[in-house]
Amino acid sequence: MTTRYYIRLPNPDEARGNDPDLSFRSRGAEGFAEELQHALRNDALFLRWQAKQEEPDDVDPALSATDPAAIVTGQQDDLHIDLVVDTRLSSALLRQRMALLAGSHWQLRDVTAA
Repeated sequence: MTTRYYIRLPNPDEARGNDPDLSFRSRGAEGFAEELQHALRNDALFLRWQAKQEEPDDVDPALSATDPAAIVTGQQDDLHIDLVVDTRLSSALLRQRMALLAGSHWQLRDVTAA
């Protein structure tokens, strides 16, 4: 089942994770959407994160799950950016990817069935 997540980046300039190698690089709504969609559709972000762990082989392989059909759209609204994510991935995986990309500088506004 596909779930729709409504995410807000209240201050896009601060939407960066703790590790610059894993964080968002974009400045605009389309770029943020594209980077998040990429992080959900393939395991490149996960693999970069896994390689940085003390014991990479001990990382739960379930964290590498992807959704090749994930769709993310972004829209600038005043000073913040709203992202709409349609994915089959669990909310835990979405939160993990958002933490890597944006740190704590994002808000989950709503969740619905897609």
